[in-house]
Amino acid sequence: MEKIIQDIRRYVQQKLENEGSGHDWSHIARVAKHAKTIAKVENANLFVCEAAALVHDLVDDKLVDPEEGFKEVEQLLNQVEEGERKQIIEIISTISFKGGTMSPVESLEAKVVQDADRLDAIGAIGIARTFVYAGSKGDMMYDPDLPPRDKLSASSYRKGRSTAINHFYEKLLKLKDLMNTEKGKELAEERHAFMESFLEQFHDEWVGKK
Repeated sequence: MEKIIQDIRRYVQQKLENEGSGHDWSHIARVAKHAKTIAKVENANLFVCEAAALVHDLVDDKLVDPEEGFKEVEQLLNQVEEGERKQIIEIISTISFKGGTMSPVESLEAKVVQDADRLDAIGAIGIARTFVYAGSKGDMMYDPDLPPRDKLSASSYRKGRSTAINHFYEKLLKLKDLMNTEKGKELAEERHAFMESFLEQFHDEWVGKK
């Protein structure tokens, strides 16, 4: 199992090392580390959680054609036992936020990996990744005349007009209450509070209060 994990790590690192939207190898490595931490506490299948964390962005429609991405992942996992391979594919098919339109995940391993990915979307790292991603799309940092969107379809979430600051209200501030596992909820608390403090400071500076 360890050799399979190392092979996957090398492949994904080579593929995403220079990715420029915040979904790079460093993100993957952090998510995999979070997944292992949570999996150990929750008694989930450690191999499945780590492998799914490592490949989850190979099928992300922000980065690739998902159909081609799944073919790539299937090939990458060809040495994995069939039951675990299917479980990994199921996890990476269901953990994305997509504007909050996805159904809740069911398996413990999916809950672990989803929490791990969401942890990297919040806190100081989440703030940094938000501005990197907005810049990669050409979105503005902030526009007071463009309010956050309340109801989003998967399509409008990906393609609609927004700003980096709006992304906090459209997604990131919601994640703390969407965490699945007790360990995930615990780890999310401080990160959530840090985002709230950042946004308060940002808005005060924007209008010249500070």
